Amino acid sequence: MSFDFDNVHVATHQFYDSYFNENAIKVLPGEYFATKERKLIVTVLGSCVSVCLRDPITGVGGMNHFLLPKDERGSPDLVAASARYGVYAMEILINHLLKLGARKENLQAKIFGGANVLPGMPNSTVGTKNSEFVRLYLSKEHIEIYSSDLQGAQPRKVFFFTDSGKVLIKKLKTAHIAPLVNRETIYQSDISDHTRAGDIDLF
Repeated sequence: MSFDFDNVHVATHQFYDSYFNENAIKVLPGEYFATKERKLIVTVLGSCVSVCLRDPITGVGGMNHFLLPKDERGSPDLVAASARYGVYAMEILINHLLKLGARKENLQAKIFGGANVLPGMPNSTVGTKNSEFVRLYLSKEHIEIYSSDLQGAQPRKVFFFTDSGKVLIKKLKTAHIAPLVNRETIYQSDISDHTRAGDIDLF
């Protein structure tokens, strides 16, 4: 599958992270970011899933953030919708990493998210489906999962350091759940309408 990287949802939002004292890239739902430079990539997850991929030989790494495993509508507009769905988000991220010099056989994966932040609500199965999808996809692509932190009931904030492959996870408090779920609901509604240097550290 071939993608025009200029037309997909590459994350562009940069901010200064005062905790780590450095500039960071924020990946929003339906976005991804790939780089061969040293970067701190950050995202916040509820039922969505993010995959951090890195080639430790070349140092090329990246992260995506998808909402659902696949487009059930069979939309022909794959590029426009791509990074919202796991099946396209993974293809896009992998292809862009290869374009930057990574080798697929070297890729190491770290996977996060898939929380059921509102048990009993209709969207509570989304996190489970996303988690099952990403494990199956990576297995079929023969990409090793080096670490994971999936499901549960708490949202997560993920910090990915591309130079080392290190990932830090911050579990968010209940106060963060309502705005996060509201944001994901809006994105999902919009869709329906149209670790070695790899251990996970909690802090």
